Amino acid sequence: MAEASEKQSMPETNNSKTSEPTTVKYDRSIIEGSLARAVWKIAWPTMLTNAFSGLQGIIDHVLVGNFVGGKANAAIGVSVQLWIVVIVFISSIFIGMNVLVARFVGAGDEEKVNRTVYQAFLTAAFLAFVVLAPIGYLAAPYLLDLVNAAPEVQSEALPYLRIMYVFSGGMLIFFMLGGALRSAGDARTPMVLGIVMTLLNLVLSFVLIIGVGPVPAFGTIGSAMGTVIAAGLVAIYSIWKLVSGGWVVSFPQRGYAPDWDVIKKLFKFGLPAGFQGIAMNIGGVAMLAFIGSLAQSAAAQAAYAVAYMQVFSLITWTSMGLMGAAATVAGQNLGARQPDRALKAVHTAARFGLAGATFLGIFFFFFPEKILGLFGLTDPVITSIGTQLLRTLSLSGLFIAMALTYTGGLQGTGDTKSPMYISIISQLVLPLTICFVVQQTVGLEAIHIWLAILAGHFTRFLLSFIRFNQGGWRNIAVDITASPN
Repeated sequence: MAEASEKQSMPETNNSKTSEPTTVKYDRSIIEGSLARAVWKIAWPTMLTNAFSGLQGIIDHVLVGNFVGGKANAAIGVSVQLWIVVIVFISSIFIGMNVLVARFVGAGDEEKVNRTVYQAFLTAAFLAFVVLAPIGYLAAPYLLDLVNAAPEVQSEALPYLRIMYVFSGGMLIFFMLGGALRSAGDARTPMVLGIVMTLLNLVLSFVLIIGVGPVPAFGTIGSAMGTVIAAGLVAIYSIWKLVSGGWVVSFPQRGYAPDWDVIKKLFKFGLPAGFQGIAMNIGGVAMLAFIGSLAQSAAAQAAYAVAYMQVFSLITWTSMGLMGAAATVAGQNLGARQPDRALKAVHTAARFGLAGATFLGIFFFFFPEKILGLFGLTDPVITSIGTQLLRTLSLSGLFIAMALTYTGGLQGTGDTKSPMYISIISQLVLPLTICFVVQQTVGLEAIHIWLAILAGHFTRFLLSFIRFNQGGWRNIAVDITASPN
């Protein structure tokens, strides 16, 4: 699945005459000592950050569910799904950045690390403000029609979605910075920034959703306003730190023009991850369309928005922390020419993921009604459908947690194409085929959609596990040309 040109003996990445290797600046415990400690050192701050981020989404749903109503829950759920489709694709260049940064840090090449981070920033800023903002604003109503959102849901979702598209630059910069720091071995700084951003978001969302003092109640769009304002403030601070220095990564002191060699490598390793994300999220959008076709579509959309997109995120966002840790540790150890240690690191991350998903799955299975009740979802129909979904997800979470760690291992070592193919099969073709066949034969019900999601997660785990253990990633070359400066 990787290109033939990549399957060659792994070259040294720090042999440029214009760049002296730097090893003191970076944390070498990732390529030396205990693997479990190295994985956990990167994973736990990311897991905590993602948990806080997930908490923000949950609190937004609680606030709008109780002060606006169930249609607001559905509106945010549909809008976030549509927003993620585009954001994941743009963020794909950060996967390419992470591959390069981790490999260069492992080799101790500071100059190439900082060049890569700066070029990723330039590319992300252009895509966010020049491409996403205008196109997203104009396309928003057509996207809502595409997913069969009910009219009352669309009226709440359209302004929310437009705000998220137009002002996503701050969030993209935060994603870029977090990926760069973690790939360089510093997971604590993005954790602190993420917690600060989440706390700002919580305060702003509370004020803007329900109205406090002279601030009017904006309802559903207040959630979007709080999100983009908080992200923008953190992004401004982050840019200042990258320019002034002081972090493990920074902007270079010279060479501010676009470096097309670096940008091409960002897309070479990043675009497959972007198409992977699009495949998964198109699958999610298509699932929304199937949910919208159900006889009890409004109830199913509300249950899906809360149970799958918010509560289940406690597993997926936590597992994505382990995914990032697997990518960082594997990539750095390949840069240090230790492929066997990279292999063991990813298996270690998978075991952590399985343990965490098992713990959370117990609550999903035995206490679904209480979980749904926290979001104000007490309607008997919504509760019944949501209970089915949460109990299905208690098993599905085991597979997706391990699948994500093996995805991280493949991506971190430079094999970003295999996860793309695996995602197309498991997150797009298989579940949608199941739903379509059932719809055309016995008639589609909510439980059939939930079981299709489970089948997709199991398939993704199985294929990712097999592909990673084949070991083709050991010989993928990662490098950029020497800087003319």
